[in-house]
Amino acid sequence: MSSSNRKPVHLAVYDTLADWETGHTTAYLARGGYEIRTVGASLAPVRSVGGLRIQPDVTLDDLRPEDSSLLILPGADLWDTSDDLAPFARKAREFLDADVPVAAICGGTAGLAREGLLDDRAHTSAVSFYLAATGYKGGERYVDTDAVTDGRLVTAGPTEPVAFAREVFGLLGVYEGEVLDAWYRLFHDSDTEAYAVLEAAGQ
Repeated sequence: MSSSNRKPVHLAVYDTLADWETGHTTAYLARGGYEIRTVGASLAPVRSVGGLRIQPDVTLDDLRPEDSSLLILPGADLWDTSDDLAPFARKAREFLDADVPVAAICGGTAGLAREGLLDDRAHTSAVSFYLAATGYKGGERYVDTDAVTDGRLVTAGPTEPVAFAREVFGLLGVYEGEVLDAWYRLFHDSDTEAYAVLEAAGQ
């Protein structure tokens, strides 16, 4: 699919957003031809945990799965301190029900757990007991690894932004095979030999 025909990727943004968790993902999706659009509860600006001011492009109520390639749910303190972000998890349900991918990292996984979206899907997060504290029913599907893809859903913990990006790229077909492996080795392991593979592929 040419980049001109690709639907945008939507990045959920909210106060206390963990701004380090999705940078690799959004940067290289953009380089791969995807428009990145931010989606907020309203159009009011939000501030990340690092103090970055982010202006949402679209409201959650106006976001339709059929207009998107992917919904990304970053972590945020608010996932664990209030119910303010629950509507974002409900929107994730809409996406998955419509067979449109969702990718959640850190606190975003807890939001999905509370919404019941991890009960029947393989998944991961920071640690198993973090999700267990939500009272969800998917503990037997927890996988102790860096990142997991199950169908149209990607999950990862807060220390694995590069693995999170790897899974998203693989799911959307941005990078595949040897190139995807080289990208991961370069950014996760600082493997300089991976440069040659990426350069040969024109990346």
